Amino acid sequence: MPSAPSPPAAAASDDGKLIGIELLRFASAVAVLVYHFQHFAFVGSTQPPFIASDQPFYPALRLFYTYGFYGVQVFWCISGFIFFWKYGHIVSQRRLGGYKFFILRFSRLYPLHFATLLFVAAMQGVYFARNQAYFVYPTNDTVHFILQLFMASNWAPQSLESFNGPIWSISIEVLVYCVFFLSLRYISGSAVSVGTMAALSALILFSKISVHPVFSCLMFFYLGCLTAIAYSRVKDAPPYRAAASAAALAAIAAVIGLQFLFAVKPIYFLLILSPALIFLCVRHMPSTRLTSGALVVAGSMTYSSYLLHVPIQLTAATLATYLNWRIPVYSPALFLSFLAGTLLLSFYCFKYFEMPAQTYLRRRFK
Repeated sequence: MPSAPSPPAAAASDDGKLIGIELLRFASAVAVLVYHFQHFAFVGSTQPPFIASDQPFYPALRLFYTYGFYGVQVFWCISGFIFFWKYGHIVSQRRLGGYKFFILRFSRLYPLHFATLLFVAAMQGVYFARNQAYFVYPTNDTVHFILQLFMASNWAPQSLESFNGPIWSISIEVLVYCVFFLSLRYISGSAVSVGTMAALSALILFSKISVHPVFSCLMFFYLGCLTAIAYSRVKDAPPYRAAASAAALAAIAAVIGLQFLFAVKPIYFLLILSPALIFLCVRHMPSTRLTSGALVVAGSMTYSSYLLHVPIQLTAATLATYLNWRIPVYSPALFLSFLAGTLLLSFYCFKYFEMPAQTYLRRRFK
């Protein structure tokens, strides 16, 4: 029977030790929000001449403005860690079936995706009526709407981003969930098997056998799984914990040091940085009543913020065009309002829409 390294007997009892994941999830979400702030400079689906360095707080947020897109890859790695920690043992031991696994993921992801898809489809129509062009993402036709309905918008090679564009990464991750479940259930959840999946994905990607983003997602996802295996093996052994933390710090220092000597591509940088940061955050983030409460709330908003920030920008751009108002893209007030407004709306969306919808669907289809 397939096997996997056993997680704690009761994951809930160990949640405090994993609070660092929430901080990393939140930081990755903010990185994406900052990177996409430039959408406010778009007119239709094109961006006029734009001075990136004049964006608000650019010196302090330069990394996010420049590389915030790669928050997606960090998310994939975090997902791998969380999935293996929660499901690795019970899937490989066949104590969680495919139907229940599907319902767990469907109820978590689909309600907000469906709601934002309908909203964006309607609002893009309003925007198009005024501007004869769609906002940022131009491929808003019937075919892509149907693909979006099935969360399949970016399964095909050379897929175009459409409607609520950021859903592309979730569309890819859905495929990886299927591979994850099948590989653990019918092959193995061992470190060798998980490492092989990560290595094969990297080989396909870097040898350019295929550059489909699913292989990038698989690579980072299974790296996250390997990080969960490593953490589960050293967490109760102090000498190994210290050695693993030192190794993670050394890896981060080495890859940062290389940046001063060579132009290291971001994806190679993230291959080292993502699992090392995850391990260090999980291992060393203290769990107190204050940090646990605040970071759990922050982490819970990440999916909402990811799917809500483009609809918020689209709404603002639509209102601006009908009011003949030029969006002040270099305004610190706009930046702070966008960030705070997105996070606040995400909190209430999670509390009053996502969680009730998830609870309803899980009860309905149990």
